[in-house]
Amino acid sequence: MYHLQIFPTFCILWQKRQDWKPLEDRRCTDIPWLILFALFNVGMLFICGFAISTGAASRLISGYDSYGNTCGQKNTEIPGIESSGKDQTLNKYVFFLDPCNIDLVKRKINSVALCVFRCPETELQTYDDLRKFAFTNGSKLCSYEVSLDRYSDDPNKATKCPKLPVPPSKSFPVFHRCTPADISCYAKFAEALITFVSDNSVLHRVITGVMTSKEIIMGLCLLSLVLSVIMMGVIRFISALLVWLLTAIVVLGSLGGTGVLWWLYVDHRVSANSTLPATELQVAKDNEKALLIYAIAATVFTLVLLLLMFFMRKRVALTIALFRVASKVFGHLPLLVLQPFWTFLTLMLFWFIFIEFILACQQMTVAGAVVTYYFTRDKSQLPLTPLLSSVMSVMRYHLGTVAKGAFIITLVEIPRLILTYIHNQLKGSENGCARCMVKACVCCLWCLEKCLSYLNQNAYVATAINSTSFCTSARDAFIILAENALRVATINSVGDFVLFLGKVLIVSCTAFAGVLALNYQREYTVWVLPLIIVCLFAFLVAHCFLSIFEMVVDVLFLCFAIDTKYNDGSPGSEYYMDKALMMQLGAQDCRKVDRQEGGLVTMAIKHARLRSSG
Repeated sequence: MYHLQIFPTFCILWQKRQDWKPLEDRRCTDIPWLILFALFNVGMLFICGFAISTGAASRLISGYDSYGNTCGQKNTEIPGIESSGKDQTLNKYVFFLDPCNIDLVKRKINSVALCVFRCPETELQTYDDLRKFAFTNGSKLCSYEVSLDRYSDDPNKATKCPKLPVPPSKSFPVFHRCTPADISCYAKFAEALITFVSDNSVLHRVITGVMTSKEIIMGLCLLSLVLSVIMMGVIRFISALLVWLLTAIVVLGSLGGTGVLWWLYVDHRVSANSTLPATELQVAKDNEKALLIYAIAATVFTLVLLLLMFFMRKRVALTIALFRVASKVFGHLPLLVLQPFWTFLTLMLFWFIFIEFILACQQMTVAGAVVTYYFTRDKSQLPLTPLLSSVMSVMRYHLGTVAKGAFIITLVEIPRLILTYIHNQLKGSENGCARCMVKACVCCLWCLEKCLSYLNQNAYVATAINSTSFCTSARDAFIILAENALRVATINSVGDFVLFLGKVLIVSCTAFAGVLALNYQREYTVWVLPLIIVCLFAFLVAHCFLSIFEMVVDVLFLCFAIDTKYNDGSPGSEYYMDKALMMQLGAQDCRKVDRQEGGLVTMAIKHARLRSSG
């Protein structure tokens, strides 16, 4: 959640005003942008195909020998290189004369490579075995220029033929490399690694600790996952206590800090009036002036804070109500909990190439599901799987809108990344002014990107409600948010801090459980790395879950603002909102819906007031 500060100039602001009609008309939006996105993908495929066809990408899959021949195909002779240009159509596999000779620094096999018809599946102990294997299978395992009858007496057989005994090997899947079946031949590599670890006692203890406590680490990671799910469930009940406790701590801290500053000012003033040496008296007077300024500033801050708390107390209650309704949304839409996993798997599937676009699809999907929940009066009439229905709706109607929103974010993000790179390159220069200007530009672009992301998210919500184009949705969402600026500020500040406390609570509980669990491993004293791994994973999981919760709260607020703007609770204009949100509208608005609810709202208000007062 971010404060709304700007409105993108990409959109047309003078379009005809459109009333909100939730879920009444579903149609395709931003078709030209969908066409542009499709053409972009076609162009990318063409570029990739051209690179593959002209860039010898087949050498990566099929492999090649030490003479430049690609295995499994005809080759063109390379001038100046002996044994190049051979027809290797039948020889599809790469065979290494010494597959266990690994260069740890260059990360490659120091061995002559040949293209062979078949990998040796049994151990070959003598040069006669090599010759028999060649006669039987058509695979010459010595270099191309060595004839079969010279395998035993060739003077260069130590370098031109494989190292004996030749271990049995199998072809590596897809990449057609002959790989030794017995991995013990890589003992030198393992020995070098073990030697490196044993030479570094600290690293040795750390790695040993991670390996010996791997079950505990996995259990603690699972615990963080469970705690995140529980937090989303119980936040409905602890949100009010947490918010008001936080408010009380901030107010009391401000009052206490202001009181201490005034007490210090009075104490220094008394000391300055006493008999002191001239130098100490001047220092005391300077401190007195500074404390007076600090005390006045703290007083002004405390008064402003108290006024804000007084005027925003109902809006804080709205934040609490939105949290409670968000918990109910997850009760009706349990698949929302798995949304972070689906998004991550999708990003992995596409190798993070379309990360702007995929995250926008996630926002649109969540928005569509929550909007469907909010604007369905009878919750029993919800689709069987609202989240999957939202996915299908996005795929069918709104991919163009998603592409346009992702493109706008990309327009801001690319220059920011370029400027960040330039800033890093200027670190060693003496031009401090240039570095400062570049850093200021990077910060401005970062703020612009965050504001646009927040507006994009609300534009997706508007599209999910009215099925309007991106610019129209962004304009309508901007108007609604501007009319509810104080509510937006309260939800952004209070809501974000509450969710941050939730993340801290999950990480703290996981870390505490980790300390207790690792305490039983007294033989291992270095707990730093396991705890860091567990805490990072716990924060990542908590962030993923509570970010979805945060997104749901944002969508609910926009729906609530639209509901209160276009409905008043009278017959024919009934509210869509949950009763927990109705409570925040006040008794006057709730009386209007009493006729359709049979007085239940008024009774609920009285009951709530009685509970709060007694």
